[in-house]
Amino acid sequence: MATLAKKLYIGTPGTTSATLYTVPASTTAILKNIVLSNTTATAAIITIGVGGKNILTNYTVAANDTAVIDLSLVLSATDTVTGVQTTASAINVFLSGVEVV
Repeated sequence: MATLAKKLYIGTPGTTSATLYTVPASTTAILKNIVLSNTTATAAIITIGVGGKNILTNYTVAANDTAVIDLSLVLSATDTVTGVQTTASAINVFLSGVEVV
């Protein structure tokens, strides 16, 4: 089995829930880190879900601030990570982890 460190997602989720990452078939992934960077002058709110369940619900990132969330969340093949924020283009999201193939 090969273990590959990967950028799982880099982008800015919209104001409707969308898939940020899907674990490929025949693969296990471990979500290791979520970085949330608010680029606006006001606090912004984001929700991140995994497999249809929220792991961060209405999480507030202060104005012009960055939140780093370290975790070790195992994801199975075809599991998804979703994201939605309440203010358009406020929070940039960076997901990193490993895929085990």
